[in-house]
Amino acid sequence: YKMIGYVMVGTNNLDQSIKFYDELLAVIGLARIEKDEVCAGYSQKDGPDRVEFYVTKPFNKKEASVGNGSQVSFLVNSRLDVDKFHDIALKLGAASEGSGGERPEGSGVYYSYIRDLDGNKICTYTNNK
Repeated sequence: YKMIGYVMVGTNNLDQSIKFYDELLAVIGLARIEKDEVCAGYSQKDGPDRVEFYVTKPFNKKEASVGNGSQVSFLVNSRLDVDKFHDIALKLGAASEGSGGERPEGSGVYYSYIRDLDGNKICTYTNNK
């Protein structure tokens, strides 16, 4: 069993979010494999065609909003990947919630945080150097 099947974040502008995530998720090896009028799904480029991350308009047709304390975290291979993800996100219009660094200091775990175009909090992290 796996604990996580897939993750979804909401958007109020699907086309804008697709442009954002198409470029940003390519940094960590994910590519869009599904798209319809309400959502887009991303899978590992070199893995099975199984969606792991969706960006979607809310099913109830109301405004998408962020959850206070909610976060999506991507485990990546290196600190370079963490930093690149953060830098590309900012160039695409995301806001920084903390650039790359060990948290807590000396832990060996390296994190960065952004807010996407809709305010969803996204983290990348690695246990590698």
